[in-house]
Order: sequence, then structure tokens, then C-alpha cells
Amino acid sequence: MKVARSLIRSRLSRTIDSNQSLRYLSTQRTFASYADEYTSKEGLNFKFSQDQFKLHRLDDLDGPKLETYVTKEELKQMYLDMFTIRRMELLCDQYYKNKQIWGFCHLYDGQEAVCVGIENALKKGDHIITAYREHGWQYTRGDTVRGIFAEMFGKKTGCARGKGGSMHLYFPENNFYGGNGIVGAQVPLGTGIALASKQKGDGSCVVTAFGDGAANQGQVYESFNMAKLWKLPIIYLCENNRYGMGTSVERAAAVTDFYTRGDYIPGIAVDGMDVLAVREATRFCGWYTRNVGPIVLEALTYRYHGHSMSDPGVSYRTPDEVAEIRQQYDPLRKVRSWVIDNDIMSEADAKKIEKDIRKQIEADAKDALNDGELDESELVLDIYTTGPPNFVRYSDYDESIVNGKTAIKDM
Repeated sequence: MKVARSLIRSRLSRTIDSNQSLRYLSTQRTFASYADEYTSKEGLNFKFSQDQFKLHRLDDLDGPKLETYVTKEELKQMYLDMFTIRRMELLCDQYYKNKQIWGFCHLYDGQEAVCVGIENALKKGDHIITAYREHGWQYTRGDTVRGIFAEMFGKKTGCARGKGGSMHLYFPENNFYGGNGIVGAQVPLGTGIALASKQKGDGSCVVTAFGDGAANQGQVYESFNMAKLWKLPIIYLCENNRYGMGTSVERAAAVTDFYTRGDYIPGIAVDGMDVLAVREATRFCGWYTRNVGPIVLEALTYRYHGHSMSDPGVSYRTPDEVAEIRQQYDPLRKVRSWVIDNDIMSEADAKKIEKDIRKQIEADAKDALNDGELDESELVLDIYTTGPPNFVRYSDYDESIVNGKTAIKDM
């Protein structure tokens, strides 16, 4: 019994110390506070309601500010980026149905505020890794519409020279690592990137995104543990679009407050249909993770298409539900109204710009469709290194290739 009491006291002591750690942080920090880091009052002022943010283990730090400032040019660019992603995804739908995009294809329409809001909060040199619903992320990281379509069409002008397709886009020029096809597998990879960031000491942080469907993966929690132990600069982003492959979160998860799933890691839930709320939440998370350690960010959002193009998306939800979300909460509709209501552009100007973007996206896709494909000799490259492997065995051994060019039968 004495041993048991001792263990209980020890456990209680650790719990008290854990609860006090944030209070200590709030009074003893040696770095700039979140409020001090974002002091600009330039531009338009937007206020948030308290229920747009929910906090876990952050009570003494207040969390994101309930107001933000954004310049007219910044807001206009957010709108243009979100509209471009929306139109690109709708055109993907058409090309897939025409059998010009092959394999699995997961569309991002409805979730545009998440990638655009986060991109507007990150700093130069920060990193992003995500799963296979990544077209929007590829665009915000810097790839072109033509380049994205080229990869989906299997053309050599794509980011992976046509070998990756829709699920494996990546953009290393701006620290975007894909585009990962195995559910949840990007989470430990992102944790490794964060470890590298800390070891380099370059001040960068990592956004590691996963969906609500991956939130029950064991590797997610193994990653949480390592990140907390090593105080890694990582934001674990759960893009909660309410449904996994064909199952609502209520049927799949015993606890649906994913921002609390880190337990010992603080978390924030944010209205993922509001691009400015997402930006503000990410600013806070970026400040926290650079100075303290890992944090979980849950973006409550919604996908309009099914899980993938092979899923009509109507067997587990009603058309009325989708229509209601579109009508009342659509992130693109919201930011469009802000742009017009604040005289950034008129209704007529918005319609003209939207028409021009549609035409440009259609032209980019057609150009990409006419790009060339890799020839057969290049199909065996990029397996282990950028050069040809010394030996590639074919099912017919005599056809096997040595040194990237010579068949055994010809030796």
C-alpha cells in the first residue's frame, strides 16, 4: 500500500507540474508573445466570434486573437487563389469523367480556406506535407495550374514527370513534400522534417496535415509522443471534413474533438470555412511551435465531392446536407462577399475576373494535355536514385537491362 500511495503521489505531482507549465510559460517567457509579434493594424479589421476557436491546454495563453487586420490586396489575393483552386478542381472532375485523368483522384473543393489561410500565415522556409487530397496545397506552394494538370495527365512536364499523378504531387522548390498515398504515413515523415528543422536551427516549422479518417492511426500518436519529447516545431493539422472514405466521424471516432487528441499536446479547433480565422489560428500555432513545441490544429471544414472520384458521396450523406453547407457556409462565397462589400472590386469586376480565370485554367489544362510523355527508357528511372539502376530484372531474364541501356541477350 505504501508503494501504491507513493506512486499516486508521484503521478499527482507530475500532473500538477504539467498544469503549471503553461502558467510558467505565460509569465517567464524570454521570447516575444504572440500578441507582440502581430501588431499591424494596417488594412481592414475583421472580428471573430468566440465559438470560431476552441482551445485545449492553452487557457493561460488565450489562444488566437479575436480580431485581425488584412490589407485589401491580401484579401483580394486570397479570393483569387481560392477561386482558382475551386475552378481547377471542378475541371479535374470533368477530365476524370472523360478518362483523361487516371487512377485515384481526391478533390479539394469546399476546403480551399484551409490551405489558403495557412499559406498566408506561414513564413518563408516553412514546410508542408500532406496526404493525397493535395491539389490546393500544390497550388498555394507555388506550382502552376498547367504543371498540376500535366502531372495528373501523366505528362513529363509534371512535377514528378507524370509518374506520380493526382495523389503524388510535390513541390520541393518551396518545401512541399506531397502528396502521400498511405493513410497517415505522412505524419511520421512530417515529424522527421520537424526534427531536421530543429537540428538545423533555422527557425522553420512544419505543417503536417492529415484527415479525420487518419486520426485513429497508431503512427499519428507515436509521432505525437516523439514531437512532445523533443519539443519539435510542428503543427499537426487535422483537416476534419466530417467524413472519412465513406463514414462520418461520429461513426468512426470515439472522440471527435480531434484538437484534444494530442492529450499532452495543446490544441486548437478553428472554423475551417473562414480563411481569416484559419490564418489567425495558424499564426498562433506558428508562434507557439517555434517557441514552445508541437501543437494540434483541427480545421473544421467540408468536402463537396465524395472521398474520391469513384465515390458519388451520397450514400452516407444527403444532397440536402451538401446544399445547405454550400448555401450557408461556403468559404469562397464568404470571401467573395468581403471583397465586394469592402469595395475591393465591384460585382461586375468580380464576374469578369472569374470568367478570365476560368478561361485561363481551361487553356492551361489543354496545353498540359498536349505535352509529351516519357519514353520507355525513362520508366525505370527514379526508383532509387536519379540515375539508372545498375540492373533491372524483367520477367523474361534475357530482356533484363544492365547499366540502363543494354539487354542481357545483347551482351
